[in-house]
Amino acid sequence: MPATPVMAYFEIPVSDMDRALAFYSSVLGLKPTRDMVDGYDMALFAEREDGGGAFGAPAKGDVHVPSKTGPILYCRVCSIDAVPARAVAAGAGVPYPRKDIGELEYVAEIEDSEGNRIALSELKP
Repeated sequence: MPATPVMAYFEIPVSDMDRALAFYSSVLGLKPTRDMVDGYDMALFAEREDGGGAFGAPAKGDVHVPSKTGPILYCRVCSIDAVPARAVAAGAGVPYPRKDIGELEYVAEIEDSEGNRIALSELKP
C-alpha cells in the first residue's frame, strides 16, 4: 500500500445508463463492462494493467445523482481538441473550452450526457 493515500476508484452518477454508455463510448472510446454491484446498475471502465491511475464506473441508483456542481474528474486524453468536438456531436456541451495552463498541459471540460462535468487534460509534447 502506498505511504500516501491515492485516488483509486470513482463513480460517475447517471440517470440513463444506456445513454451514458453510448456517450462514453462515442466520445472517449471507453467500453465498460456492465454489472450489478450491491444492487446498483454500474458499468466498470477497464483498470490499467499496471495498476496505475484511478478507474471507475458510471453508476445508476438512488444515491447517484448527476450534477454540474460535484467533484470534477480529469481524464487524460491524446487530443484535447478531438474529444470536445465528439462531445458536441453527441449533443453535449463544452462549458470550459481548451485552455493552455502553462508548460505542462492543456485542459478543457465537457458536459456528459447526464449533466456531469468531465475535465480533460492533454500533456504537452
